[in-house]
Amino acid sequence: MRDKLKALVLDGSRDGDDLTPIAVLGVTSALSERVEDVEWVKLRERTIAPCAGCFGCWTRTPGECVIGDGARDVLRSYVGSDIVVYVTPVTFGGYSSQLKKMLDRFIPVLDPRFTIVGGEVHHRLRYRRYPKTIGLGTLPSPDPEAERLFAGLVSRNGLNVHQTVESSILVGVTDPVSARDSARRLLDRAV
Repeated sequence: MRDKLKALVLDGSRDGDDLTPIAVLGVTSALSERVEDVEWVKLRERTIAPCAGCFGCWTRTPGECVIGDGARDVLRSYVGSDIVVYVTPVTFGGYSSQLKKMLDRFIPVLDPRFTIVGGEVHHRLRYRRYPKTIGLGTLPSPDPEAERLFAGLVSRNGLNVHQTVESSILVGVTDPVSARDSARRLLDRAV
C-alpha cells in the first residue's frame, strides 16, 4: 500500500432508508481513524445508467466504460483506493438497486481473458493492484437467511477481483457510535 491510504465508501442507501446512512457515518468515522483520505459516494445522487452489456469496455475503450456518466468517476476512485466499502440495505439477501447497478458497471476493471482461481474460471485482472473490499449491509431486524445470502454474495463478488472479502450486517443499529464500533471490528478483521 502507498504512504497515504485512500478509502472509498459506496453508499447504496435508498430514499427513506434510515439505517444505511447511519452505517455510512459509522464506517466513514472508523475509516477516518485509519486512512488519510475517505471519499463517500452517495450512489443515488449520481447519474449512473445500467450496464448495456455491450463489452465496449473490453474492445472499444479498454478499461473504461463507453457510457459517459457518473460511473466513470466512481471506477477511477475504485482503482485508486486501498479500501472500498460497499454499504447497502440488504434486499432479499442482496444489494440495493443503486449499489447493484454500480457493481454491474465494474466490468472494465477486469480483463476479458480468463484464468483459473481456486479451481474456478474467472476473468484475469486488468491492474496489478486492487483495493481491499468490504461489504456492510443493514437490516431493520434479524433475518438469518438474508444475512447468509448477503455474506455469500459479497464473498462470491470478491472472487471477481481474486480476493477474500469480509462482510458484516448491522441489525437495527440506529446510532452512529454503535455503527462506528461495529465498523471498527469489521475493519480489524478485514484490513
